[in-house]
Order: sequence, then structure tokens, then C-alpha cells
Amino acid sequence: MALKVGDKAVAVKLSPEPKQWIDLGDQIGKEKIVLLFFPLAFSGVCTKELCTMRDDWSKWSGLGAKVYGVSVDSPFVNMKFAKENNLPFPLLSDFNREATKAYGVLMEDLIGLKNVSMRSAFVIDRQGKIAYSWVAENPGVEPDYAAVQKAVHGAV
Repeated sequence: MALKVGDKAVAVKLSPEPKQWIDLGDQIGKEKIVLLFFPLAFSGVCTKELCTMRDDWSKWSGLGAKVYGVSVDSPFVNMKFAKENNLPFPLLSDFNREATKAYGVLMEDLIGLKNVSMRSAFVIDRQGKIAYSWVAENPGVEPDYAAVQKAVHGAV
């Protein structure tokens, strides 16, 4: 079951690049964080979602929150995907599925591909609590970007 509003955010270490790690535990409870879990880099809906974020980056960059994309793809794949799409925010590899499991968004089967992240969005407030939680039942559905932005605005 996915983390819900009011739950304590889970601190995990994720990789933006090979041999590098971002420890979300160093940020949780200190600043607002947006985690956008997506199933697979280079897939159509995932590309559309993250490019929508890129295209509206002026709205996101002024919110005072760190934004991260998270997928089970390797850091090599995420780096190439981010570079090819000129993404202004880090993509983090959850290759070992630790964050995907901890946040309760493991999809056991997506068209025969096992154990990918469900498309989901979480806003973590400065107290380290989940201020917004959304998980797509259908991986073809994108998040409500305005609702995520509103949640960041309203988060303490």
C-alpha cells in the first residue's frame, strides 16, 4: 500500500549517476521534496510526463522544493534519458527497488516487465511528512501537475 498523507517519508539512497548517491534522509525534514516515480525511461507516457515538467520548469523552480524523478532504470539509462530530453531536475535510479517498495508503489507486472515503479507523485513537507500522495491505477495516466504544485505551496 502506498504511503498516504500524514505518513512519515522514508529516507532512501538513490543514484543519479554511477557510483554517486543522493541520501534523501539528508533532505527529509529540512526542505520540501517532490518525488515523481515513473515506470520506464524512454517510454511514451514517461517521456511526456517528464518533458511536461521540463516545459513548465519555471513554475516548478519557484516552488522552493527539490524535484526528483525516480525509476527502476539503471543510472546509465536515466542519465541518457535526462540528457536527451534536457531535463532540469535529477533522475534517480531505484534499480534495487528500495524506494519503490518503501513508498508502496511496486507494480509487479507491466506488459510482461516485472517490478517497475507505478506512476506516482509524493510531496514531502519540511517536517518529513507526506503532504500529497497520488498513485496511478493506470500507468498511462499522468499526474495532475496543478494538484502537485498546489500541494507544494500548501506544504509547511
